Amino acid sequence: MRYQIKHAIVRYAADTILEDVNFEIHDKEKIAVVGRNGCGKTTLLKLIAGDITMDNLDSDEECGIITAGKQEIGYLRQISFTDGEISVFDEIKKVFNPVFECEKRMAEVEELLKTDVESRKLLAEYSDLQKKMEALRGYSWKRDLEVMFQQFGFALEDLERPIGTFSGGQQTKVAFIKLLLSRPDIMLLDEPTNHLDLPTIEWLEGYLKNYDKAVVIVSHDRLFLDRIADVTYEIEYHGIKRYPGNYSTFMKLKEENLIKQEKDYEEQQKEIARLTEWIEKWKNTPTKVAAARSKQMAIEHMVKIEKPRRFDTRAFRAMFSPRIESYTNVINAKNLAIGYDSVLSEATFLLQKGNKMAIIGENGKGKSTLLKTLVGAIDALGGSFTIGNNVEWGYFDQQKAVLDDADPEQTILDNFWEEYPKLVREEVRSALGGFLFSGEDVMKKMGQLSGGEKVRLSLCKIFQTKPNLLILDEPTNHMDIVGKQALEQMLADFPGTVLFVSHDRYFIKQVATHILDFTKDEVKQYNCTYDEYLIEKEKLASGLIGKNGVNVSKDNSSKDTGNKDNSNKANGNDAPTLSDVFDKKTYYNPGKIKSRLVKQMEKYEKQIEESEEKIAELKMQLMDPEIASEYSKLMELQNQLDAEEHNQETLLERMLEAEMELNDLAEQGF
Repeated sequence: MRYQIKHAIVRYAADTILEDVNFEIHDKEKIAVVGRNGCGKTTLLKLIAGDITMDNLDSDEECGIITAGKQEIGYLRQISFTDGEISVFDEIKKVFNPVFECEKRMAEVEELLKTDVESRKLLAEYSDLQKKMEALRGYSWKRDLEVMFQQFGFALEDLERPIGTFSGGQQTKVAFIKLLLSRPDIMLLDEPTNHLDLPTIEWLEGYLKNYDKAVVIVSHDRLFLDRIADVTYEIEYHGIKRYPGNYSTFMKLKEENLIKQEKDYEEQQKEIARLTEWIEKWKNTPTKVAAARSKQMAIEHMVKIEKPRRFDTRAFRAMFSPRIESYTNVINAKNLAIGYDSVLSEATFLLQKGNKMAIIGENGKGKSTLLKTLVGAIDALGGSFTIGNNVEWGYFDQQKAVLDDADPEQTILDNFWEEYPKLVREEVRSALGGFLFSGEDVMKKMGQLSGGEKVRLSLCKIFQTKPNLLILDEPTNHMDIVGKQALEQMLADFPGTVLFVSHDRYFIKQVATHILDFTKDEVKQYNCTYDEYLIEKEKLASGLIGKNGVNVSKDNSSKDTGNKDNSNKANGNDAPTLSDVFDKKTYYNPGKIKSRLVKQMEKYEKQIEESEEKIAELKMQLMDPEIASEYSKLMELQNQLDAEEHNQETLLERMLEAEMELNDLAEQGF
């Protein structure tokens, strides 16, 4: 065992954060620490790191911290680089000072051996130094540094830049790189996947899983914990409990334990009630006094089973429907060039009503920039995009939400009410209550809010507008797992359209119906779930599918493309289907498309004319005085009229979409 905490109590002022905590770290364990926001996860890491101490060290109870020898503990604290002018390379290189000291001594011993070649003492020391260099990975330190630096999304030339020229987020990455390269005996990681892109997260998973020392991870990334952790500790109601296995195993065990505890508790309560009833009935009967006393002692000596407390699953909720429905095509982007001073990426995609599209890929390719372009915060650098008719969007910017410049003395209630002054007090409290701001919580000051609370308040404001399109930039950052699950359910039930950027793969799996993938070379749309997307990417990587989408398997069984699915094209959807992307090569024929659209327009015009005649006829029948009292007949006619008016509205939508596509072709010169 590397490290042990026994019966720890940690308090802040009068508040108890952790109580009677027992925690162990063994050998190469990868430990996940989970729990609701504010439960004390970061407090536990600070206790392990030595940043804070236990509050009961002077008690009579056996308590304290025990380590197996000296354990190097690495913890990513608040970033503070003292010299902003030093290059990144020189800053990271500080990690390898023990390597350089070892190299220096090896050089000194080599010089001494030139004059005393048979010295056993020098030879033994040199052998020990060589072993130390291998243990420190001293022979590959530069390669390790460069590989890891690039894995975090930097270019090698960035190593020569002064550390002060990097953003706060980039400096955090540099500090993280230093921590990983220092290879401590116990590595403490607090939300390590925040602000990392998917390729970096996947690389980090492999690195930590194979790390030959212990790691303690606080994270709300469920897939990350599932792939790394072999032990899970949960902090709940100030206590902590150890479970073998990863996050999913922990959840299963917790539910099983709870069910068993509930059953055992109920059975024990029934037994206590039975014995108590017997005692009350016979306690005054002389011949039963001894038996009554025996049963009373049995109750007193029982190991009482605590009444189980259900999971702390309070989560925000907001069931709402959009104010109006949008038309079918919500966003249609063609060769949309996004960026600030220069183009980061070009995107062509079609987002349709009801789609839940996840934007994924590497950092620095313009995912968040795309959202800012779509909402008009920055200008496009080329190409075009159109927002469909009746589209009303709500935009969540996680950076703006967390760095809110509201008056720190203003209450949550007043801050929300200021944005929606026409609401009455009960409506304001009801809206806030749906996002866990209830009772006295609404009087909390803005300056006291955590990152997660600011995110909840920002989402509450957006949902109040009842948009039919949600544009969300990293909405789950700063949320705990229960909050993420609540948002997943809300978005899955949302009848409108969602376009969101996220690096949380579990969240993407639960929500996304479509994927927009930003890679080094292109932006590609996949009309499928995240799991299906991963399968196709794996096929592509293994060579089963060529880059142009042609199947290259050995049996060539998929050469027959006669069963082409044109369902998307028939609906006016020019986004590639899975079969378009992976099974065949597609061709763009503007003349053929224009001819089809013209025929569709003529067909829709004729159908609309017929529909208008039918509606007029139904209205005349409804005005007939002979059936004025025949309610069943009137109801039947009214239902027919409603259905025909809905049909006409659908035809008008399709006609408008066809007209817009014809206009697009005309702008392209066709």
